[in-house]
Amino acid sequence: MPGAELATVAHELARRYPGAQDSHVIVVDIRQQRLYLLRDGQLQVSYRVSTSQWGIGNREGSNRTPIGVFRIAQKFGADAAPATIFKSRRDTGKIARIITNPDNRSEQDLVTSRVMWLTGLQPGFNEGGDVDTHSRYIYIHGTPEEGRIGLPSSHGCVRMMNGDVIALFSRVPVGTLVYIAPGDRPLTEIPERL
Repeated sequence: MPGAELATVAHELARRYPGAQDSHVIVVDIRQQRLYLLRDGQLQVSYRVSTSQWGIGNREGSNRTPIGVFRIAQKFGADAAPATIFKSRRDTGKIARIITNPDNRSEQDLVTSRVMWLTGLQPGFNEGGDVDTHSRYIYIHGTPEEGRIGLPSSHGCVRMMNGDVIALFSRVPVGTLVYIAPGDRPLTEIPERL
């Protein structure tokens, strides 16, 4: 993906949604199943991710990955061991068994290692009512299903490899802008409705 296109997106997001932490911008490209971290418009790092196995959608109960513009509202797990299992954003003290075969699935949709809880910034689209991202508990988080990273496999969240989510967590503050792009249009066409 061209760095220039990502830089344009980061600049436009910061212009439309100004905030104290706008030097950092995360872009998730659903078509590519990749997450890009930019700082001051420069690409810092890229990671493979896994978004919903049911596609995109902002409605509560859909188990789909919401699209649009968000911020990281809260972060959890700063000192947790890799693959620590979280329930309701609390460290359970248990460690997940990592599954590296893409054909094998976990019995539960486990949240591991780190949790970055998203809140929508677009009223009526991903904020408020039955499309509220925060009340849907949409996170960027680790998963035991590492073999499925790069394939749409989640129940709505953005899943990452455990080492990758730990690294990302350490680099981005609460308040970081997150843009989840649907992948069916240029990244610079930031959606405001489905």
